[in-house]
Amino acid sequence: MAERQTILIVDDEEINRAILSITFGDDFNILEAENGQEALDCIEAHPGQIVAVLLDVVMPVLDGFSVLRELGKRKLLEQLPVFLITAENSEEKLRLGYDLGAVDIIEKPIVPYFIRRRIGNVIQLNNLVRTQDQMLAEQAEEIQELNSSILETLATAIEFRDQESGEHVRRIRQLTLLLLHILMERYPEKYHFDEEELRLIADAAVMHDLGKIAIPDSILNKPGRLTPEEFEIMKTHTTQGCVLLDSVPRLRENPVYDYAYDICRHHHERWNGRGYPDGLKGEEITIWAQVVALADVYDALVGERVYKKAFTHEKAVDMILNGECGVFNPDLMECLAQSQERIRQEFREGKR
Repeated sequence: MAERQTILIVDDEEINRAILSITFGDDFNILEAENGQEALDCIEAHPGQIVAVLLDVVMPVLDGFSVLRELGKRKLLEQLPVFLITAENSEEKLRLGYDLGAVDIIEKPIVPYFIRRRIGNVIQLNNLVRTQDQMLAEQAEEIQELNSSILETLATAIEFRDQESGEHVRRIRQLTLLLLHILMERYPEKYHFDEEELRLIADAAVMHDLGKIAIPDSILNKPGRLTPEEFEIMKTHTTQGCVLLDSVPRLRENPVYDYAYDICRHHHERWNGRGYPDGLKGEEITIWAQVVALADVYDALVGERVYKKAFTHEKAVDMILNGECGVFNPDLMECLAQSQERIRQEFREGKR
């Protein structure tokens, strides 16, 4: 059996509240308020639970029009239908009610049958819209998860050429998100990302080495130190990744494109301008490219490569903090220094 929904009745006259409660009590749970301020408090105390508000206009403390204005400021009127119940039928008052966001205005005296049908129809329509919105949101989430999976699969295929397992791209995703969260926690006034931005950056992060597909195996998997000429070729994976991204025209329409292009090109830039390919420095480098750069360096240090053994977490952190892997944003260095144990624990979990 479906759970009963809730209606809020707001009227300073007890008899009016009683009539409305009797009218809707068989089908809905009823909440009551004697004035506008009580109504706002009740709505705040029951977020998402109230499906309609029956609101008197003339009340003490806060009248019905004032309640509508406040609900409009809180951006609640799109989800919460409000019906004005009033004996005032002047054109000016009726127009004001509609302008402030009331979905309908019902004149007193109340006729139970008609008010039940009018309000019931709106609630049913609103329920249908909510159901459709939920379905669309679930479908959008499924598409996002599919897109993320496709990007991760592509990046993993490239990593296999570099004799890496697919775990590298998953760790880069995890470390990128972790570092972004630490940045936001430590510097909330300076760094803020909503959930959608975090998802896009994480998806883009797994494509950071996309351009390695254009690097010859003899260089990509060379066990010893690269010659200067070979290193120059290796460095082109940053720009080659951007070429590959641009070769898929429809990808430019995807919101992940800008992040992916920037990260592919700039995840080897360094804070002091000694990175590549563009020699950017300081805040010329986007914070997400800086974060992916740090995540990539850390994972490279603690992972085994054809040319090196794995370093311990402690050794890797010391090398980064001592500048042995290039110069990074001081904010990131502070986060790394102060959150070493958290990173170590979550990184270990990610490696399992």
